[in-house]
Amino acid sequence: MDGAVVGPGLQDARDQFCSPTAHFVKGPILQSLWKRHGPVVAVGAVCIFVNQQGIGPLWFTGVALLVVGLLMRWAMTLGQRPPAEEPAPLRLEMPVTGRWMARNGPGTKVPSHTHNLAQTYAIDLALRPAPEFVWWWPVVRRPESYPSFGEPLLAPAEARVVAVSDAQRDHFSRSSLGGLLYILIESFVRSLGSPRHLLGNHIVLELGDGVYAVFAHLRRHSAKVTVGDRVTVGQTLAECGNSGNSSEPHLHFQLMDSPDITCARGLRFTWRYRDDDGEEHEGVPADNTCLTPSGTTPPDLYAAP
Repeated sequence: MDGAVVGPGLQDARDQFCSPTAHFVKGPILQSLWKRHGPVVAVGAVCIFVNQQGIGPLWFTGVALLVVGLLMRWAMTLGQRPPAEEPAPLRLEMPVTGRWMARNGPGTKVPSHTHNLAQTYAIDLALRPAPEFVWWWPVVRRPESYPSFGEPLLAPAEARVVAVSDAQRDHFSRSSLGGLLYILIESFVRSLGSPRHLLGNHIVLELGDGVYAVFAHLRRHSAKVTVGDRVTVGQTLAECGNSGNSSEPHLHFQLMDSPDITCARGLRFTWRYRDDDGEEHEGVPADNTCLTPSGTTPPDLYAAP
């Protein structure tokens, strides 16, 4: 498979996780139960909110449901932690062109996001330069204000498309103090529902040998592929957007060992890239590193417009 090197033992690791004896996931019934923690938490919160009798049966019911829901989420997250012996990182092509900044990546900390939803080794990329975070004004910006918005996203390897979601709207940015406070509440509410509310518009690719790639926060109606399509390295899949749990237009990219993001474990990967000093690297960039795909000419940051 061009563009990817699959480490040995990956399929065995996935089979072990999905087996009936896997820790905290002892079959499809319990696995299905853990992923429904959101409605349990939501009902518990409603019980507490509508309670007008003080500390009583309804209040205790709400608290109990909150505790149970949070324990279910904890069990789900624990089950998505990588095994002690992980497969080797996969060598992939970068899924973008141009100068992007890495954020929330495994080059700085692991898990880069959280083990939940197989985000252990996920990374965020945003095209730079772009509007920076502000304290007060403007509270929000249109997604078109960011250069990432509408940028083509490319297949990192030969693959088959297994999932496409393309109908969610692109919302305003959350790149201010008020926006940050809003997104904290918004992300909690989104987490109570289906993962698609967090991912926004997204595409899942099957790279082969039990490896799946996720592209999240895509632009509405920008998908250039459909389920079942075969794609080649560098083929355009969709455009960068600002759908789902996103503070500004960016790409959220991750690898996992199952097409079900609520069951999968995150997988490691490497890219070949060049930093602003022109130095070549193979690996994953640290947070706030600006990078271009290896083999391309980095932009002149000091050139006249």
